[in-house]
Amino acid sequence: MKKITPICLMSVFLCLPLCSQQEIYLTLKEGVPAIALALPDFFVSGSSPRAKEAAMEIHRVISEDLAYSRIFELLPKKYYDYIRALDPKNISYKEWESIQASILLAGEILEGEGENIVFEGKVYDVKGQRFIFGKRYQATKSVYRLAAHRMADEMVKNLSGEKPIFTSKIVFVSSRDGNDELYMMDYDGQNQTRLTFNKTRDYMPAWSPDGKKIAFTSYRRLGEAGLYLLDLEAGKISPVSTRGTNFASSFSPDGKRMAFCSTMDGNSEIYVAAADGRNVKRLTFNEGAVDTAPSWSPTSREIAFVSDRSGTPQIYIMDAEGSNLRRVSFGGTYHDSPAWSPTGDRIVYVSRVENIFDLYVLNLRTNQITKLTESNARNESPSWSADGRHIAFTSNLGGSLQIYTIDYDATNLRRLTSQGTNKLPDWSR
Repeated sequence: MKKITPICLMSVFLCLPLCSQQEIYLTLKEGVPAIALALPDFFVSGSSPRAKEAAMEIHRVISEDLAYSRIFELLPKKYYDYIRALDPKNISYKEWESIQASILLAGEILEGEGENIVFEGKVYDVKGQRFIFGKRYQATKSVYRLAAHRMADEMVKNLSGEKPIFTSKIVFVSSRDGNDELYMMDYDGQNQTRLTFNKTRDYMPAWSPDGKKIAFTSYRRLGEAGLYLLDLEAGKISPVSTRGTNFASSFSPDGKRMAFCSTMDGNSEIYVAAADGRNVKRLTFNEGAVDTAPSWSPTSREIAFVSDRSGTPQIYIMDAEGSNLRRVSFGGTYHDSPAWSPTGDRIVYVSRVENIFDLYVLNLRTNQITKLTESNARNESPSWSADGRHIAFTSNLGGSLQIYTIDYDATNLRRLTSQGTNKLPDWSR
């Protein structure tokens, strides 16, 4: 097993004496216009090709991140033609306001020591005519994208108070090297990296809340489907449950527990254990029916799951100790793979209608159901982003099984993978 070494990138606050950093949270709701953001080309100090390349790459990635967020609306480039070029040392707020900018991100690239560049990003409140916050990143070429993602994360965190996603990862299963193994990629599909090296199948991965471990099912022990934990920092794999068939693991958001499905007692039931796999406890007792696919609520107090105890697979919710059971899906003959949104008000799931598998979203407050995908493809295995705005899933929309993302309102479909077959994504929190 190869050790996975985390990418390190130095990040420090810019210390500006003219004003202190302040928290500004802009309330965002469905139907509310996005924040008008001015993101002019970054200023390059000096004339080195390396600095110019860094400026273009970091600017492009930040632009793509913030446009994807649905929090910001980037001003068209043609708007900048109506005002003077940005002077980082003398911000003309009235000119930026004249082109309808609410927030301005000014970036500057400087040459650092050796192969390093230094990227400084400064954010201004145009209407309030004041500096909000700044960040400085020192990076080599291999981590330009990471510097950009971190700056975009800071924009979301400081201006909206929402949980940023741009440095998040998606773990998934791929057969690109001839066998189902675990892989990891950036939220946008970049930097796809193999995590396991095994001659038997590894599948159904699930992130721990701190992003340091991945629970997964593997046939590596005598061909039995055991549940294992991969420690990314130590490069170590340890067993959790190897008796019976074990699958569909899910960590509680508070990081204390893990739910999973197992046949260790003869029937497919849901169990819970400590996050390290100890103290296994059975939650469901439903002989003759299949209970599977547990998903924790964001409060870690409830678990959604699938059971065919009523005759067909339906979605149920129970308290984390197994009590207070109630059914939440009605109608349809097949529901699977519920995933509770981080905002707590929605569950996305798979439903089969006339042998077509599509994603649906159940609003727990209104009981309204929204169809998310609309095609003749097989769409399954949904997983939410940490901000609750996007969903990763598996689909054979293009012919082979690949991983896509889509927004919670069925817009902005993106394909992330293409090499081999790829499936079962889980988005880190």
